[in-house]
Amino acid sequence: MSLFGRELEQKYLAELIDGVRHRGGALVVRGEAGIGKSALLAEVGALTTSPSMRVLTAVGVESEQHLPYAGLHQLLHPVRAGIGALPGPQRDALRAALGLADGPAPSGYLVGLAALNLLAEAATGAPLVLIAEDAHWLDAASADVLAFVARRLESEPIVLIATVRDGVGSGLDDAGLPTLRLERLPAETAAELLDSVAPGLTGPVRSRLLCEAAGNPLALVELPVAVAGAADPTLPDGVALTDRLERAFTARVAELPAETRAALLVAALNDGGSLTETLAATSLVLGSAAEASALAPAVAARLIELGPASAGFRHPLMRSAIPLAADATARQAAHHALAEVLAGQPDRRAWHRAAATAGTDERIAVELELAADRAERRGGVAATIAALEQAARLSEVPARRAERLLRAGDLAVESGRRDVVERLLRQVSTIELSAQQRARATWLPSGFDDGLLHDARTVELAGLSRSVAADGDVDLAMRILWGAGMRCFWIEPGPAARRCLLDVGDDLAIDEHDPRMVALSAYLAPFERGSSVVADLRELAGGTGGDPQTGRFLGSAALQVGAFDLAARFSAAAVPGLRAQGRLGLLTRALAVQAWSCVRLGDLATALPAAEEAGRLGQETNQVFMYGLARAVQAEIAALRGDYGQAKAQAAAAEQIGLAAGARPVLATVQVARGLTALGEGRYADAFADLRRMHDPADPTFQLALRWYAVAELADAAVRTGQTDAMAEILAELETVAPTTPSPALHIGLRYVRAVLARGDEAEGLFQAALAADLAGWPLERGRIQLAFGEWLRRQRRAAESRLHLRAARETFDALGVIPWSERARAELRASGETSARRGADARDQLTAHELSIAQLAAEGLTNREIGQRLYLSHRTVSTHLHRIFPKLGISARAELGAALRPIGEHPDR
Repeated sequence: MSLFGRELEQKYLAELIDGVRHRGGALVVRGEAGIGKSALLAEVGALTTSPSMRVLTAVGVESEQHLPYAGLHQLLHPVRAGIGALPGPQRDALRAALGLADGPAPSGYLVGLAALNLLAEAATGAPLVLIAEDAHWLDAASADVLAFVARRLESEPIVLIATVRDGVGSGLDDAGLPTLRLERLPAETAAELLDSVAPGLTGPVRSRLLCEAAGNPLALVELPVAVAGAADPTLPDGVALTDRLERAFTARVAELPAETRAALLVAALNDGGSLTETLAATSLVLGSAAEASALAPAVAARLIELGPASAGFRHPLMRSAIPLAADATARQAAHHALAEVLAGQPDRRAWHRAAATAGTDERIAVELELAADRAERRGGVAATIAALEQAARLSEVPARRAERLLRAGDLAVESGRRDVVERLLRQVSTIELSAQQRARATWLPSGFDDGLLHDARTVELAGLSRSVAADGDVDLAMRILWGAGMRCFWIEPGPAARRCLLDVGDDLAIDEHDPRMVALSAYLAPFERGSSVVADLRELAGGTGGDPQTGRFLGSAALQVGAFDLAARFSAAAVPGLRAQGRLGLLTRALAVQAWSCVRLGDLATALPAAEEAGRLGQETNQVFMYGLARAVQAEIAALRGDYGQAKAQAAAAEQIGLAAGARPVLATVQVARGLTALGEGRYADAFADLRRMHDPADPTFQLALRWYAVAELADAAVRTGQTDAMAEILAELETVAPTTPSPALHIGLRYVRAVLARGDEAEGLFQAALAADLAGWPLERGRIQLAFGEWLRRQRRAAESRLHLRAARETFDALGVIPWSERARAELRASGETSARRGADARDQLTAHELSIAQLAAEGLTNREIGQRLYLSHRTVSTHLHRIFPKLGISARAELGAALRPIGEHPDR
């Protein structure tokens, strides 16, 4: 009999199995303890027993959560032979994660991509059903990989089904997966189940059990055993159902022989399912040899199930109830015995030795610290943190305890675990710290969100950096100073705070041309030190030593000083290396900078997929402000392409994120997008109001540097609304800033504003000067100037001269895909007396940003596997996308992609 009824089975299970054959997908099954999730999985297994389908399983066990990739090892063990066929970086990462080879700590995302491709290859022979039972108890590293894989099951014949208990956090919680909630059984089905397992109950007892179980399948099966033969067949009132079930299990254990109880306790505490280990440890506890027969009474009591070499509990509640019922001495003895048995497995042994120790023990603390080192090399950050925290508990010397907790805190920051950092800092607060340790403890919370939400003030961080440097730790001082500098990007601390940070940086024993110092100057003084920053950036552009991290933050620095050509160049160079290293957090930032810069350069074909990917990865890596920035850039792109509905929606979404903490770059970019939208729709007064806000220091959209890079749009709105006097005030401020920096974007904008605000004959010379400047690599700005100059010439009744500039602007905007501006150029041409047909359809406009990225890579000659490695997709998903792309582009072969993606040209009748 199905516990869930034919309707649910037909509705969900059939859909899942159909999905595994055709499209893949993932499902999280949620329910309270005992609701029957295991029974559902059993039904799934029964429906997938055909030779044409394969089932891989992993079961989360609470006591194994400290073993990195333990769950992944279970899941992939049957297909491990395929690891050798993976691309080198993926192969090495997965082997290191699974403990099959030594190597540097693998990126969790690279491990995830390796697992995805391994499973995709295995699914070519037969569709796969992946079952993760009790996923809330999987180790964090395995849960992260499963979430990574689940998000990408678009086209593979693979279905992932994970069961999660209500009220317990899971690594799949933020994966955005569809969820099936299992409710309790309806009354009729519950009565049928109870009668099938306990047919001899009297009427009152049967009614009481149905009431107490309230449709929970496990309770309906187990509670009758608890009351069977009891003198008073009732259950205590006011006790939660889970507690009642645990009491029922422990009561059953209490009736077993002492030898069996000892073996059950060892089995419950064993972080592995080996029967040999359990019996060997039980022998040490008892002082005499224990055989498998010792567990026979537990099997008869339906508490445990024995396999040829394994011992497993029938339900997790049984496993958790047994240690809770045992006294501390018995638990310590069992852990000590397991530690002796596991002498050849140092990590597991260290954990059991720790559990057997009530006080402090520096020797065991060192063993756990070594286990943490090994976990970190395998990429198990959560396991590393847990081992360090346990080692801290056992530390005999306060300084060592603090050091272990702070090291765990550093890792928690890197993995985005704010809750863990807060817990660790509460422990650190009870210890007397050295000056350096106090600095680290103070700095740790600011590692999240670039310090945006941290309480420490910028000046305090400057003092902290100076004191750390005085103690000789220049690297930590630089880290603190760099983080404070990043805060100056997201918020506006004021000139005094910026000056204070610069003074500290100037005193650090680091070469002023060091890339870190160059970037710091860009963040803290983008205009005051603009000349030296731009000069250093151009010098460094000759080569960053192949370090993608250096390229990444130099790209950010170039953006600050308005060198968007360099920003795009540095970011583009950093992206492949960050992809290869699996550093998706930093990749998100590089892509966001690349997208932001390319938009201002007019390279929408590059900006669109970069912004889309930055948005996806920003969500996946929990970088909420980078996600907001990516959404704002997408709004700007949509506005330039004339998709005003999309621009407004994206801007609104980005604004919500930015306003939550006053993230100024997000809000400033939102205003640029809104200004462009309003200009395109002819709402010039709205455009001026939107863009003017960026220049008000009291407005949350004010950002010291970014505000100057949209002055051309503001000038356009000012001219059309008669706000030239207000614009002249902004121009006067801009004129005072410009001499301090050679910022390309700032000077391009300044020349444009001078020309459009000029009166009389002076305008012509200013337009010519603007066009005569070096605009190589800035096609959008050249087109903007040509359009404005052409409009001015036509208003001067010099129609023939205007057409030259208007045609050039039209051609530029057509090629860039800036549709509203190309239509504006056409309208001006028609007004000048020249016919100009509407822009033809561009095949690229038919593609989503994600599809455009795949199509561009395929056009460059990359194989599906190579594209998958770059975009963290399986090659099968890439193939599916290409099959959708070809009809949209009107082509039938890969070789035609290059021509199809080229920008449109003018029609012959233009």
